[in-house]
Parts: sequence; structure tokens; C-alpha cells
Amino acid sequence: MRTLGNLLVILCLFGIFIATAQTQEYYQLKTYSFDTEAQEKTTDDFLKNAFLPALKQFDIQNVGVFKPKPMDSVTPKKTYVLIPFSSLVQFRLLDDALAANTSYQENGKAYLEASHDNPPYQRIESVLMKAFIDMPKMEASKLDGARKDRIYELRSYEAATEALYKSKVDMFNAGGEVKLFDRLGFNAVFYAEVLSGPTMPNLMYMTTHANQESRDANWKAFVDSPEWSKLKVMPKYQNTVSKNVTLFLYPTEYSDY
Repeated sequence: MRTLGNLLVILCLFGIFIATAQTQEYYQLKTYSFDTEAQEKTTDDFLKNAFLPALKQFDIQNVGVFKPKPMDSVTPKKTYVLIPFSSLVQFRLLDDALAANTSYQENGKAYLEASHDNPPYQRIESVLMKAFIDMPKMEASKLDGARKDRIYELRSYEAATEALYKSKVDMFNAGGEVKLFDRLGFNAVFYAEVLSGPTMPNLMYMTTHANQESRDANWKAFVDSPEWSKLKVMPKYQNTVSKNVTLFLYPTEYSDY
């Protein structure tokens, strides 16, 4: 019976249960924090050799793994993992499928069986999101330059109330912000509503740029655009962002994009 249960889990992860599939994808952003470089290396080895290969066995593609761009001497030791899911069912069943995957268990042994006094990370934070209507599926960045030079800009827009948050989401979709970013070549990876996380109500999105110079030029074009000049003064979109948290990241050598 247990074998049958594991088979059903795997079939579902492969998308066989089409009835559960959603038009809009779901995303999990996992943030690993580290106290030491040794912890970071153990987790990197686990992600590269066990976690990402296992996800591919379940047909979960385009998994991004990112590090903070070095900005100063106190750049935090963190790793960001962005995982796309076709449905909440796929998200819910992933841990069960991984537990039944022998190659994952063997390749990830050092991480999975770490002792209490030598953990492979300090903490893990998880955010669950649902893709915007105007960009229902993730698009892996088409940048092909050196990964160390790339800017993957991850933004979180917090709002004072749920109603104001919904207005900001509407500004991206019906208001045309998503289309404007696309016209200006921001190479967006995703736009999403946060369903569960520590700073709700908020939305998150990621754009990508070849380097810092192109990023700055893209944002100047955005600010100077006639579309934004019109959109930003509309009464229904006033005071929709109470806090903007911006992270500058770059993809690891084993990231899918």
C-alpha cells in the first residue's frame, strides 16, 4: 500500500492529475541563512547534487538559485531558491516524493543527516506566491552574459492594508505595469501575489539585467516613460506601497537560469 501511495505522489508531481492544474503557477521562495561558510558550502552541495536533480525527475524545471550581489563588507551569507509549481497539489506533495526518492536521499546525505550541533544552515524562510494574471507562468531569463555580472532584481512591495495591496496588484495587471516592464526589456522572471510569508500584505517580482549599468538605464527609461507618468498619478493607485524591499542577486553556476 505504501508503494502505491508513493506512486500516486510521483504521478501527481508529473502532472498526470490534469484536473488539479491551474492556469497561474505557484512559486516558493526559500531563503537559507548561514552563520559560516562551511554551512553555505554544505547547502550548495545539497542543492546542486541532490535537490535540483530530484526536482527535474518530477518535471519541475527552471529552478533558480541566487546569491546576494556583494555590496559591502557585510553582505549577508544567504542563498535564495525559487521553485515553480504547476499547482498547490504539486507543492504539497513534493516533500513526500523527495522522502521516497533514494537517489535524493543518498546524494543529499551530508545535508539531510546533519547533526544538531553541526546544522547546514542557520534558518530557512519560506514564501508562497501565486503568479499574476498578466504573467501566469515563469519565464527563465534570456541573458547569456557572465553570471557574476548579471543583476537579478527581486522586489517586495508591502502595503499598509489588504485593500491597498490589491490596488497595487491591479496596477501591475489592469494598469499596465507588467506590459510596460516588458516593453522596456526588463526580462521579468515572475510577478506574484504573496499567499503566505512574513511581511504580508505584499507582492513580489523579479526582473533581470545584463549588468548594473543596464539595470540603471532600464529604470530610468521606466521612470521617464509616458505610461508611468500617467499611471502614477491616478487616484485609485495612490499610497499603495508602504515599503519597498529590493535585493540585488546573481545566479549560481548551477542555477537553471
